[in-house]
Amino acid sequence: MKKIGFIGLGTMGAAMAANLVKKGFPVSVYNRTLDKAEHLVGLGASLAATPADAARHVDVLITMLSHDNAIRQIFYDAYGVLEGIRPGMTVIDCSTISPHTSKTLYAELAEHSVRFLDAPVTGSKPHAIEGSLTFMVGGDEGVLEEHRDVFEAMGKRVIHMGPAGSGSYAKLANNTIAGINALAFIEGLSLAAKANVNLEKFMEIVQSGGAGSRQAEQKGPKILDRNFDVQFSMQLMHKDLRLATQLTDLLQLTAPLLGMAKNVFEMGLSKGLGEQDLCAVAQLYEEWMGASIQRNAAPSAEAILQAEKPFVERRKSVRLPMDIPLLLSVYQWEQEGAFSGQNIEGTLFDLSDSGLQIASRFPLAQDMFVVIHFPQEAELPPITGRIIRIQPEDDWFHYGCLLSGLPPSTRIKLEEYIQSHLRREQEGEEDEDGEEL
Repeated sequence: MKKIGFIGLGTMGAAMAANLVKKGFPVSVYNRTLDKAEHLVGLGASLAATPADAARHVDVLITMLSHDNAIRQIFYDAYGVLEGIRPGMTVIDCSTISPHTSKTLYAELAEHSVRFLDAPVTGSKPHAIEGSLTFMVGGDEGVLEEHRDVFEAMGKRVIHMGPAGSGSYAKLANNTIAGINALAFIEGLSLAAKANVNLEKFMEIVQSGGAGSRQAEQKGPKILDRNFDVQFSMQLMHKDLRLATQLTDLLQLTAPLLGMAKNVFEMGLSKGLGEQDLCAVAQLYEEWMGASIQRNAAPSAEAILQAEKPFVERRKSVRLPMDIPLLLSVYQWEQEGAFSGQNIEGTLFDLSDSGLQIASRFPLAQDMFVVIHFPQEAELPPITGRIIRIQPEDDWFHYGCLLSGLPPSTRIKLEEYIQSHLRREQEGEEDEDGEEL
């Protein structure tokens, strides 16, 4: 049988290599962290000392690495793959990397009479374990057919996408959909959780209609069970969306949803969630809304408070000038380690579940961070917000500000202050109209 070399024994690679061993292929494995190879050696694989050794005596070398830099190191460093290749062999890269890197490897290996296929996969850890991955392959179709038996030992579908780089292009487009889809599902789930809807029943509704998806099917139970063990990590999803963003810039394609999805996963990384499953981004939504997304979750303190206190018709009251003066501290980055700042005046215009709308005559820019200071009577701490929307209106600007890291207790206190202010405004209007108080 064909001799296989396999480099990269992470979440996906270890399972893929294990399936090759189980199907009877002689497999030589290499991983920078040696203990990840122990299980495969126990199954019957041999251990290569260097990437060059993994490539030296094989017919097919498979790489499954996390990013472009890792690929470059494995191929070009001392004792790298290029030191061990020989004419006539085939390199199959299953990593998700930039199409530019895939095409560069194709051209460079061709100079050494080595065939190259970029063949990233769709599927996560369970699919890798059960051997049901789908490969999207760029490169010569004849080379793919020559090694279809290798692909089919690891997956169920092998689709030729076109010339070198086509597999990488397809993977970035695919993961753009997957990342946006995951956030859309989690956002809807958050809305249901915030409204104290039974989440298990809500999942039945999602899966029975147009909102259903593989993301909902795979990630829904994990979120409800608080199980953020890695099937596909958040840091890898962010990396893929970052590569997709670079590609849209290169192709001059406007992709607003991609940009927003990348930013949300970036927030997850800043919270230290990068090594958890991508669905751990649900924890961000829990922080923002002050409610839990899990089976049989108790109503949030905010929900209980809202149920107990008198209702003020927010939309009716918004037509009244809220007239809550704010002082905004605006900070701008100048150079590494240095910021400049100034204070400007604004007015609170509206409040939503995720942020504030502020009116000011001072022009600001999208994605700028501001620190919002309320009147002393509010007894509220300074609150940080990021400007995500700008709507000019006459000489004013209305700014949608996404609140950052707002504790539930502060959210409740802010809501109470707004409600108290609106009651006073409403009572004042009724008094002016001559109505009984």
